Order: sequence, then C-alpha cells, then structure tokens
Amino acid sequence: MGSARERPSLWRWSMFAVTYQSAVWGGLSAVVACVVLMFSQLQSLQVMGPTLFLLAAMVALGELRPVVFSSTYEADGVPMSSAFVFTALYLWGVVPALVLQAFAVLISEVLQHKAAWKLFFNIGQYALSVSAAWLVLVAAGVSTDMSDGRSTFSASDLGWVVVSWFAYHFVNLTLVSGLAKYYGQSWWESFTDDLWYYTFSTVAVLALVPFIVVMAATSWQFIPLLLLPLFGVYKLAAVSKSREREALHDALTQLPNRTLFSQSMAETLEIAARDDSTVAVFLLDLDRFKEVNDTLGHPAGDQLLEVVARRVLSAVRPDDVVARLGGDEFAVLLPDVRDAGHAIEVAERIRRILAEPFRLEGVLVDVDVSIGIAVSPQDGTEVESLMRRADVAMYVAKGEQTGIEVYDIARDPNSPQRLGTVTALREALDRGQLELHYQPKVDLADGAVVGAEALVRWRHPDRGLIAPDDFVPLAERTGLVHRLTKYVLESALDQVAQWWASGLHVPVAINVSMRDLQEADLAFLVTRALDRHGLPPEALVLEVTESVLVMDPGQAVATLRDLAEVGVSSSLDDFGTGYSSLVLLEQLPVSEVKIDRSFVRRLDEVGGDPAMVRSIIGFAHGLGLTVVAEGVETASAWKMLRDMGCDVAQGFRVARPMPPGEASQWFMERVVRHADHAAGTARSELAGEGPFVPGMSPPVVPVTG
Repeated sequence: MGSARERPSLWRWSMFAVTYQSAVWGGLSAVVACVVLMFSQLQSLQVMGPTLFLLAAMVALGELRPVVFSSTYEADGVPMSSAFVFTALYLWGVVPALVLQAFAVLISEVLQHKAAWKLFFNIGQYALSVSAAWLVLVAAGVSTDMSDGRSTFSASDLGWVVVSWFAYHFVNLTLVSGLAKYYGQSWWESFTDDLWYYTFSTVAVLALVPFIVVMAATSWQFIPLLLLPLFGVYKLAAVSKSREREALHDALTQLPNRTLFSQSMAETLEIAARDDSTVAVFLLDLDRFKEVNDTLGHPAGDQLLEVVARRVLSAVRPDDVVARLGGDEFAVLLPDVRDAGHAIEVAERIRRILAEPFRLEGVLVDVDVSIGIAVSPQDGTEVESLMRRADVAMYVAKGEQTGIEVYDIARDPNSPQRLGTVTALREALDRGQLELHYQPKVDLADGAVVGAEALVRWRHPDRGLIAPDDFVPLAERTGLVHRLTKYVLESALDQVAQWWASGLHVPVAINVSMRDLQEADLAFLVTRALDRHGLPPEALVLEVTESVLVMDPGQAVATLRDLAEVGVSSSLDDFGTGYSSLVLLEQLPVSEVKIDRSFVRRLDEVGGDPAMVRSIIGFAHGLGLTVVAEGVETASAWKMLRDMGCDVAQGFRVARPMPPGEASQWFMERVVRHADHAAGTARSELAGEGPFVPGMSPPVVPVTG
C-alpha cells in the first residue's frame, strides 16, 4: 500500500489520532527496544555479521531504487527492501528485521525530505506490520531468534510463510486506511482502493524471500547474484513505464494526452465532490495554426505546438494539468479554484502569454487562441459533460471572436432548452413558418440597384419574428442547415422568377454555410433549382463567410469552382474578420468581397481610421473584384466609401430588409421613375448637390441585371 501522502496536518478526527499515535508509540517503542537488544548481544551480531550487513546493503538499495511498473497506482513504486527484511525475519527473528525495516524507512523518508510526523508514522507503521508477521511465526511455533538461525525451508513451511505475508500486508493496509479521514475518505474506501494491485505487488516481492533465505543459509556470497535478475526486473519495469507513458502522453509536447487528462479529471472531480471545492476545465484552440502549417510547413507547426505547450505550462500552477488533446487543441484542468472569475483570470493570463509573437523559421508569427471554460459543479460533475460544455464555450469564443467564454446553457445547442428549439425549428420548416426578407444593394456612384440579399426570418407563433442569428447557428450545429439552405434557395428563386418575369432583373444573394460547401452536389442542386425556375445563373449569387474558407479551404474552393463553371458567381462575406491568406484569396473563384459592417461602422466614429477599409478596397480591386460595404447607415459613411472607390453599398441608409411584397414595390418604384432619372441627376449636379445618396430624397434609380 505504501506510506502516507503529504498534506497539511488535520487532527480533529479520532480515528486518525488513534491510528497515528498507535503506530508511532507502539511501533517506535518496538524499534527502540530491538535496537537496544540487538546491540546488547554483540556475540549474535558477530555470528550474523557478513550476511546481516549484506542484507542491510540490499535493503538500502531496494529502498532507494523501487520498481516502478506504473505511475497510475503508486508513483513511488514498489520497494524491494521488504524481501530482505523478511529474510532477516525468517533467519533470525523480529529483532534484526525491525531494525532493518526502520533503517529502510529512515533512508527513504529523509532522502525525500518528508515531514517529521510522516517519518515517525511510517517507521511505526511498518514496525507493527513486521511484528504482525512475526506473531504468525510465533503462533505456528516456527519463530527464531538471533542465536538460533534458520537454515532452510521445506514444503510444510509454505502455509505459515504465506499467512505471515498477508498478516504484514493487511496490518499495513489497515494502519494507512486509519488516516482515511485525513484525505476525505472513509476507512473502507481507503482500504479497498486498488486493493488487488497492492496485494499482488506485495506478494510478488515477498515471494522472493524463500529463495533468498536458502541462499543466505547455504552461502551468503550467492546473495549478490540477485542483482542480475533484479536489474532485469528494473529494466522490464522501466520499459513498462515507458510504454505506459507513451500511451498516456503526447509524443511531440510530452504533455498528457486525452486519456490521461480524462483520468486526471475523474480523480480531481472525485476529490472536489468530497471537499466541496470548485474545478475549472479549459479547452484551447489555436486560431491560426492551419495557416502556419500551410505557409511555413509542418515542422514549423510542430515547433509552434511545442512552444505553446511550454508557455501554457508557465502560465498555470504546478498542480494544474495541461494536456494536448490532438492537433492544435489543448486542455487545462484547474483543481480547487475560487470561482468562474478566478478561472477567467487564469485564461486571460494564458491568452496574454500566447499573444506574444512566435519566431518560426526566422519569421515572427502572431497566433490567437480561443478558450472555452466549464466550471464544476455548476456546469456538471462528470468528465464527459464538462468536456462537452467547455467545447461549446470554446466554439462560442471562436465564432464570436471574443477569445474567452464561460459555458452558458442559453448558447448550448444541445441543452434541453435549445433541443426544444431544434424541434420547433424542424416543425417550422415543415409548416412553412420561415420567410425571406430582401435587402437591396445599390451602386455607390449613382444609386443604381445592383442586387439584393435574401435574409431568412422565422415567424414564430408565440415569439413573433425571430432574427437569423438566433436560429441559423443552431441549424448548422444540428444538421438542419441543409434543409434550411434548400428552403432559402427555393423561396428566393420563386421570388426572383416573379421579378424577372415582370422585368425586374435583380440578382439575389443567399448565404451558404460550411456544411453546404462540404456537399459535393451543391453545384448540381443549384443548377437544377435554376433550371426548374427558368432562371439564368446570373440571377443567383452565393455568399460564403471568410471563416468558412479558412476552416476547410480545399473543399470550399473546389465547390465554388464547380459553381463558377456553371455561371453562378460567389461573394466573400464578412471580409476582414477572418484569417484567409493572400494566396488563398487569389485562388478563390469569387466575384466580390463584402467589407464587414464592423469596419464600416468605425467610419462614423470620432477619429475613426479608414485605412483598413481603404486597404481592403485597393486590394480587392487589384484582384479585379467588386467591393460591397455592409452596414452603411449614415450619409458620411456613404460619402467616405464612395470617395475611397467602394463599388456597392448595403445597409439601412439604402433600405432595411423588407418582406417580398414591400421589396417588390420598392424595386418597382425605381423602374417607374426610370424615365426621370437622368433629368433628376442633372438638376442635382447643377445645384451642386453631387450624386444621389439614398435616403436623402426619393430619386429614380435604374435597375441593372
């Protein structure tokens, strides 16, 4: 079973006090008596001389070099010293055995710098255990003393030999289990904890004793020969431990892997449940790792992972567990944190240290990290549930680019509340409760309509009109996104077909998700839908977000190329918020980019810097792409974008998203007024007002196909 573990002393439990004092006073008294008795009989000591001192040397060696087969059960290993202590017990009785046992414990505890209370307890504990084995010999009538040594073993001795082993083992186990309250366990929990392992390891060591006794009784010079097989045992144990380490650790970073991390979590959560303490679990994902691999190569990616591992370790406490779960995903286990706020402080420290540039292949690289946090017990008390919830929080942090998020059940697509929403969304698709609204896009130079974006809404019977941000991410996570995309595609093309039949040649854009782009038959689905509605490919534009292309660029590029081959153009949405490389952007078969509304909004802020917007416009024009500005809400933003050469505007300054009937009327009014457009523009310019800005007056704008 080994010896008691280190922990601050707690004296309020009676069983602990009784066990401790019994072991210390009873065991130490026996050891002191044996030392006095042994050195008072110098004649017997001289008779045992060479054999005793050789056994003492083997005891010291066995205690200093325990056999460690596995760190799972006993980090300190199985000491071989007890085999030589029992040899002395069978040869010369309890006196030299207790002295050798005390000598072994003294060496071990002093060299490991253990606390004094633990040293005294362990000397007494083992002394009482050896004494229990000796009492078995006394009861069997086979006990010996220093003056009457044993010379051999016979088959009839096997019974009492085995009984003495178990007496030693179970007294040892009972005394250590008496400290159970000290660790927050019951006596029975401590006694039965890995009972079979400790029993087997103890018996396996003591099984050597009969052979050592025969050697010692025959010729003590044979005893050193045991070093060879013992060396073999040590080597086998080292190989076993090495293989165990390989199975439980990441080969690149040497951090614990997913298996070992789960084991550590299970143990920590069990202790936390007893101590009523709080545990936090982090999941970390590097946001630019794929870009590093693609640009600098896999060796640089491996180097980055190693440096990340070292930095995360430096940001946490020694008792915290850092693991690599695979790829660029890491995990951190924080036992005994105060609350979620404390966990966030640690997460922020990790983010700060990872925000420092990495030098890879002579290049300085910035890598962001997204961290999801789950806290026990409020977020769960099981390994699986906590890991899943930390994963949910991490994806929220990544998706919303906040860096750190604590698990929130309201944002969990698999929580009971959200599962109810999934069912309702599925029913909404079945019952036709979803509808499309259309937001126009106009030319910044003259206000001419160049298209519209179809935006889905959910007409909920109880909650009213629900915005897409509240249910589209849910559809993407639960597999409903394909049905949703087909619905939007069919509904949008129904409306476009009506517009085109009445002379309104307005191309309409719909949004597609990462899961849609992973479908090999997306181009076929789109082409078939266009044919079914009698529309040319130019009537449809597919919008994809930049983040989709970063997550799976190969499949995304292939799908977009298939669409481009059939004449369906694509638009890169939310441009500037992702991390797509310039090389990737050059390869993309897209015809336009949409500047994210966050950049456009800053144009209206005091001291707002238009440099980013101007850079995006210049870069996109250099690639021959049209530039659309999203979220244009003010006349000043309109003017700045027009002056910077931006092509198209979309936002409340032009029009809000409108239901089909209202959108049709909006477009039709501009067709009716088309005849007066040229005259109106000329009057405006003569008056020095400059080109038309939507929202300032109701102008006439032409419709472009």
